[in-house]
Amino acid sequence: MQRIIKPMEEKYLLPSLELVEDVFAKWDSPEEGRTVRRLVEEIRRKKYYLPELELITVTEYDEVVGYAMFSRFHIEGRYEDELLMLTPVAVKTELQRQHISKDLLEYGFEKAKALGFKAVLVEGNPDNYRSRGFQPSYRFGIEAGPNIHLPHPDCLMVKELEDGALDNMSGLVDYSFYEALHEG
Repeated sequence: MQRIIKPMEEKYLLPSLELVEDVFAKWDSPEEGRTVRRLVEEIRRKKYYLPELELITVTEYDEVVGYAMFSRFHIEGRYEDELLMLTPVAVKTELQRQHISKDLLEYGFEKAKALGFKAVLVEGNPDNYRSRGFQPSYRFGIEAGPNIHLPHPDCLMVKELEDGALDNMSGLVDYSFYEALHEG
């Protein structure tokens, strides 16, 4: 199967939302699928959206099979021009473990670095991100704020896109500006 990675195009906006919702519904629950879909829709509407870093993988038949969104992120009102949040990442369930997300992320890291971003934050299973160069963020003084309930502190991770980028970043991570995460 031929796979093409590219930035979002209008014709893929809805299919990518459907992919994200379906993947998270199957992985967790239908409610989680709807929440993650609303989060993507919200990020697309707000100032931290970077269309060139909303990435998809399509097949030769133009089917969206992979998705990754990198968006601007701040910690305590700082680092918005240096730091990205990676969320969500989704690969069509039956095609997982075929390096689709690996290729998408590596493409995204290169593109983000070229745009001048210095680091990427992600929340998730460390086993899924360690091999991509992510490390627990608390090692760099970046910690989950009081409203973030992680299964384990290692689940909030960060990756430098530029050596030493995290030497001058620290603070508490807060998602309260994401309305989708507060809706029922």
